[in-house]
Amino acid sequence: MSSAATTPPSVDKVDGFSRKSVRKAKQKRSQSSSQFRSQGKPIELTPLPLLKDVPAPEQPELFLKKLQQCCTVFDFMDTLSDLKMKEYKRSTLNELVDYVTVSRGYLTEQAYPEVVKMLVYEFFIRFLESQEFQPSIAKKYIDQKFVLQLLELFDSEDPRERDYLKTVLHRIYGKFLGLRAFIRKQINNIFLRFVYETEHFNGVAELLEILGSIINGFALPLKAEHKQFLVKVLIPLHTVRSLSLFHAQLAYCIVQFLEKDPALTEPVIRGLLKFWPKTCSQKEVMYLGELEEILDVIEPTQFVKIQEPLFKQISRCVSSPHFQVAERALYYWNNEYIMSLIEENSSVILPIMFASLYRISKEHWNPAIVALVYNVLKAFMEMNSTLFDELTATYKSDRQREKKKEKEREELWKKLEDLELKRSLRRDGIIPT
Repeated sequence: MSSAATTPPSVDKVDGFSRKSVRKAKQKRSQSSSQFRSQGKPIELTPLPLLKDVPAPEQPELFLKKLQQCCTVFDFMDTLSDLKMKEYKRSTLNELVDYVTVSRGYLTEQAYPEVVKMLVYEFFIRFLESQEFQPSIAKKYIDQKFVLQLLELFDSEDPRERDYLKTVLHRIYGKFLGLRAFIRKQINNIFLRFVYETEHFNGVAELLEILGSIINGFALPLKAEHKQFLVKVLIPLHTVRSLSLFHAQLAYCIVQFLEKDPALTEPVIRGLLKFWPKTCSQKEVMYLGELEEILDVIEPTQFVKIQEPLFKQISRCVSSPHFQVAERALYYWNNEYIMSLIEENSSVILPIMFASLYRISKEHWNPAIVALVYNVLKAFMEMNSTLFDELTATYKSDRQREKKKEKEREELWKKLEDLELKRSLRRDGIIPT
């Protein structure tokens, strides 16, 4: 697990409708899994004594030598080469990890650049977590350039590497106050490129996990830059094709924002409704799941602001021919808190939902959906029986008018067809003019 431990890109399917910017981006290769370049010669390392076997005053110097030795890179594509030296480096790395965890007095200023140069994730995490670690010294080496290189590695196709990187970046964010704004800005840039240019970056889920913790620690009132990040970056992230790979982490970040500042609820829900998927039922189900998470934390005063556009969309989802979409929308009525909000505002919500629900109860092809709809109609009837009866009567009256108009249209077409038939027969001389 070195700083270069990422893998080559998989072959993308040909997309005849790809944007130019996407094609350009795909010409750039992903991070390769190793920066090793075979020299064709055996590598020899001079064995050094164990740190525990030398006197304490000599340990810091020996520690530096071992760090320098571990910067040697081996060819692991050739499984038979340098076996003895590979094993020696492995055991040395394990020794260094144990040493940095329990020892004291080893971390001289000279060790910092060597540690950064020899970036092995497990060791580097222990180094950052050490009681002797001093950010005031480390900031000379763990700087903006270092952070940029670290963020590029998140494009690794190895989930184990991305998980280590997530921990490393989180520790850096916690210990280097001067880098926090820079880290947020660069993550912002990665997401913008991902949404509007490449639609390819392997580490989106891990970066969102880090952001979830960062958002949780934001001070109130929220800064304008944080609100802008929510509206301009996190909401548009819902539009990408690979949403399913990081949707859980994205939804968590959204909910964290709303728990911090409930006034953001309206722009968030309107943003989701704006980007609502038109042709992908899988994404619709994800959107509905996220909306339920939002409604679980929504304040009643905010709910009133968005109930009309929200339930117009839910009504369309309930009417979806795809039963999973309809089912997910109908499950809202199993949520006690959402039910309490609906009951408080039934005079607004019931007229929006009624026509779709009544029609589905008579026409939907899936019996499970019909059963759920009956339960919802029953709940509405119990909430506001007077309005329910009025809507039922109005719906039936409207349906009768529609049927009457439909019958009149059919009769008119029949007359027109008869007239055309007679005209044709006269033209052909079959009947007299």
